[in-house]
Amino acid sequence: MLTYILLWVTGMNYWYYLATYLLFEIVAALVLIPWETLPSEMTKDFNERTKLSTARMFLSGTGTFLATFIPGQLIAFFGENNSYAYFINGLFFAILFAVCIFISYRSTWEAELTPEEEAALLAESNKRKTFGETVKSLVGVLRDYVSTFKIKSFRKHLAIYIFSFTAKDVFNAVFIFFCVYALNTSASLGANLLSLSIIGVPMTILSGFLFTRIGPSNLFKIAYSIMIVCLLGFWGIYLIQPSSMIISLFIIAGVYQIGRSMLEFTPWNVYPFIPDVDEIVTRQRREGLFAAVMTFFRKTSVAIATFFVGALLEWGGFVQGAEAQTPEAIKTIVYTLVIGTIVLLLIALAIALTFRLNKETHGILVDEIERLKNNGSKHDVDPRIKEVVEALTGYNYDQVWNDDVAVEGKVKVS
Repeated sequence: MLTYILLWVTGMNYWYYLATYLLFEIVAALVLIPWETLPSEMTKDFNERTKLSTARMFLSGTGTFLATFIPGQLIAFFGENNSYAYFINGLFFAILFAVCIFISYRSTWEAELTPEEEAALLAESNKRKTFGETVKSLVGVLRDYVSTFKIKSFRKHLAIYIFSFTAKDVFNAVFIFFCVYALNTSASLGANLLSLSIIGVPMTILSGFLFTRIGPSNLFKIAYSIMIVCLLGFWGIYLIQPSSMIISLFIIAGVYQIGRSMLEFTPWNVYPFIPDVDEIVTRQRREGLFAAVMTFFRKTSVAIATFFVGALLEWGGFVQGAEAQTPEAIKTIVYTLVIGTIVLLLIALAIALTFRLNKETHGILVDEIERLKNNGSKHDVDPRIKEVVEALTGYNYDQVWNDDVAVEGKVKVS
């Protein structure tokens, strides 16, 4: 709460805002990474994890709406150039953030450790390391991060996540410009169209239902198809300029938000099941490791997408703050919004078509892990189970459940 409030203190210099921003990002990561692991820690049941993740995304959708609604109300009340409006906004969300963290702390739990795991953690915490051992440990952590990419399901999941969310970033970065310069409407109309994200709140509940019934791959297909059709609809409005433009924009934007909510919902509901796929390879629970990798790549992709869109618009002749843009700049805005976003969505869709992790395959995987934990023989594996394990992990079955080499990253990937 404190680090976020400090961001909105007025009258400070550049270095103050840089330092407080970096401090907030560090604290936020300390919260978000363990927060993302909780569904995996709290239960192994597919439906129960989906309910937990759905509840999380429901509140996230509510937060997204508040993050667009509250600032607008404060600016309308205090005035656009009143810095205290932004401070009050920061104070409000800082308190809300702290309250949510406290509720999570009091109402969640972690998976129980075995006596062996507790003994290993205790020994590790009591061990004094030399400088060389510390460096070696850091190298080992980096090696562990790299090892996450050896899991086939995670590679596909991360690619789907990054391409689809980057598509959303590109759309959000350009949409207001599209409304103002390509459609000759106001920025406030563009903001109102984006505020239809409130539709995503009830859609989260429907997405949770569909997630358990049709699986993440099919939900991805629905989300991307809806968004692509709507993007073509925006392009059609630009080309035709119909008399009923405002009504058409609201209809298309509302349907777009349905697809967008599904796009945001699905990857973070898939994530809790990735550590189970990893466990049959490494015989470890590494939820935090996968969450850290996802968070790192997401923050990196946002920065790259923002820079790339800005550079592309500038290359096309766009001038920030100008009352009018050249025809070339307007075309650049339109093509970035429509073609750029669609291409990223199509890449994500192509990967989603081959994504095999769902309720059925996850259940097979978890049952096999339990069988192996109970000293079941790998030679007795059912051919169907073997096929599922290999499809999800990317490893040959005879190479899984072997912690002597899998953790070292020496297992041959199929």
